[in-house]
Amino acid sequence: MANNSEKKGMLIDVQPLKTKTEVNDLIEALGMSKEFGLRNQLLFKLGISTGLRCGDLVALKVEQVKGKSSFKIREGKTNKERTVYLNNLMADLADYIETLPSDTMYLFPSRKGDGHITTTQAYRIIAKAGDMIGNHSIGTHTMRKTFGYTYYQATKDVATLMEIFNHSSQKTTLRYIGITEEAIENSIKSVSFF
Repeated sequence: MANNSEKKGMLIDVQPLKTKTEVNDLIEALGMSKEFGLRNQLLFKLGISTGLRCGDLVALKVEQVKGKSSFKIREGKTNKERTVYLNNLMADLADYIETLPSDTMYLFPSRKGDGHITTTQAYRIIAKAGDMIGNHSIGTHTMRKTFGYTYYQATKDVATLMEIFNHSSQKTTLRYIGITEEAIENSIKSVSFF
């Protein structure tokens, strides 16, 4: 699904954000909504810090994360249990949860009914912020891919990342986070043919 009108109906190749500047620019753009800036920023920060799929992020309940440095989740797509670590997000979570009515069940509540925002709404939020910074290859998978790319660049530990993502091979994981294409491009650039 595209995030700008000229590409309506076309698929976009969603990419990770590869620099802290790109990440911070998007966080700033997400914060520009007067009513939902804090929510939008937290959604993105949680996504890039945990590697959870969007469907699992939007369905998080306040009780799962409030005051916790980690929690267990059964991922929706794979049905596998995983521990999610929140150490560097605890202050952001606490600040955001303070703004919610005390009886709020979902961390990202919908304005319509008692449910949570949808993955489509999350996509619109993130894609719009991407458009604001001139990056049209941003979607909800950008969060998960950014987590993977950043984790891999910091650790070079593809085996653990493969486990976190529940991928069947390291090759799949590297392709998913864009490392395979990047490595080929850098390798070709480094060769002088004449």
